[in-house]
This record gives sequence, C-alpha cells and structure tokens, in this order.
Amino acid sequence: MRTYLSFETPVADIDARLDELRALTAKGDSPAIDEEIARLEAKATKTLAELYAALTPWQKTQVARVQGRPHFNDYVKGLIDDFTPLAGDRKFAEDAAIVGGLGRFRGQPICLIGHEKGDDTASRLKHNFGMARPEGYRKAARLMELADRFDLPVVSLVDTAGAWPGVDAEERGQAEAIARATDVSLSLGTPNVAVVVGEGGSGGALAIAACNKVLMLEHAIYTVASPEAAASILWRDSSRAQDAATSMKITAQDLLKFGIIDAIVPEPIGGAHRDPQAAVEATGRAVAAALDQLSNMSREALRDARAQKFLAMGRKL
Repeated sequence: MRTYLSFETPVADIDARLDELRALTAKGDSPAIDEEIARLEAKATKTLAELYAALTPWQKTQVARVQGRPHFNDYVKGLIDDFTPLAGDRKFAEDAAIVGGLGRFRGQPICLIGHEKGDDTASRLKHNFGMARPEGYRKAARLMELADRFDLPVVSLVDTAGAWPGVDAEERGQAEAIARATDVSLSLGTPNVAVVVGEGGSGGALAIAACNKVLMLEHAIYTVASPEAAASILWRDSSRAQDAATSMKITAQDLLKFGIIDAIVPEPIGGAHRDPQAAVEATGRAVAAALDQLSNMSREALRDARAQKFLAMGRKL
C-alpha cells in the first residue's frame, strides 16, 4: 500500500482516481478509459515533478526520513560485489547502527562504512534506528585504519539523526569516539568519499563524513542538529521544527552554495523512495566519478586537500 507525505495530497488524489479506473479496465477493454488513464498518469508525473522542484527545507526533511528510502544494505546489494562485513571495535562490543566491511566497487577493492536504520520494527531496533554508540565509531575508525594500511579507498554512506544520546553512550566516551573517528577520517592517506543518503545529523554524521569529497542526494539533509532538537534549544518548543529547518540551511542546494558539500546526486522524480534502484545507480555513478578525480593524488596531497577543504569552510559566505 502506497503512503503519501502530507504535502503530496494532490498526487494522492490523482493516484486514487487512477486506481479506480484501472479496476474498471480489469473488467473489460475500454479505449476511453485507457485514454483517461494515460492523461492522469501524465498529470500525476507532472504534479509530482512540480511538487519536488519546490520543496521547503522541512518537506525535504520529511522526504529524507520517509519509509522506503534506500538504506545502507540496499546500496551494498546494488553497488558492491563480494561484500564482507567486519564487526566489533576490539574494545567493547559490536554496534549494528554502523555497518562496515570490504568489497569490490566496479571491480575496485574498497572499504565501505555506513549507518543502517533498518526497514521494519525488528531491524530498526537491531540497528538502533541508525544512531551509533561509541563502539560503532570505534569500529569505523578501526576499519578506516585498516583501509589506510592496505591502501584502499573508503566510501561512507551517511544516514543518521545523530549519535545515540543515552547515558550508556556517554559513560563509554561518546564524544571521544566521535572525535577519534573524525581525526582518523581526516588523516587518511587514501581517497575517501562520503554520501549523505538520508539524514546527516550532527557529529554522528561527521565522524564518517570528514572526507575528500562529500556528496548529498538531492533531497537529503545535513545539519548540526535535527530541526526538532534545534527548535527545542532555540525556542524551548520542538513544534517549531519547521522554522528551525528553514533557518538552518540544511538542504543539499544550500550546502553546495556554502561549500560544505561538493556535489548533489539527483534523485528520481518524487524522491529516492519511489525508485530506489535508480537512486542507488545514480549514487554509484557519483561515487565512481569522485573516486576517479582522486585516484592520481599522492597520500600527502590527499591529506592536504582534505585539510584545506575543511579549513576553508565558513571563510567565505
């Protein structure tokens, strides 16, 4: 059963009419009904394209979180051959919110790391909704160091509302673990590329996104805090999340203009959740292009370019 976001009511109405007409055609051929179906299908596509061409930041936030959007496992299935997951931080435990391992991307061995939110209740609980504890970031740092040792490019897929804020995470050094992973990411002598495929929230995202190239899907968001958290901090009222989203400049289009990201990956009409395979393929092409740009750089050049990229942020607005 299809679900629609609150701003998609015009498309939902057209689709409901289409379902009625298709049910009629199933009972017998009718050229007049077939013509009406074709007209309504074109109208639905046009309406959807117009809606998604003018999304507000809050609407993009809804799209970035919507059910059906491809997650880490979908990208692995669509882009990576011979993927071998590697578990554990070798210090405390395994954290399923961050998944990582080795595989082949278009024939090239790489290290792939990313957040996994899960697709149903059981998997969401298993992966803690993509919110990692310290051992998740220590695992990510371990895998990045392993990739550096064997001269493998690192690709990060970012999709988290933020790091897990629980007492247990703080007791085990959440801030230190995030800082450590960020430091390792910045100091790699191999190319690294991050793609914000859904939500990129706070240090939980930055820990694996301090990369030579940072890409974002067209309707993803990347922010220092979720709109709800920012509204709670600024106005003591989380219901003002829409105002916070508008003020914080969290969309791919704004962040490209400010130099925070390097490129935008186009999504299918109506968002990645309407055609996950097309979104995965577009992401694969963008990652391949980014790795190709970095392939001839020396280890020192990669580190210097990465450092300059992040040092330049905020200098010119």
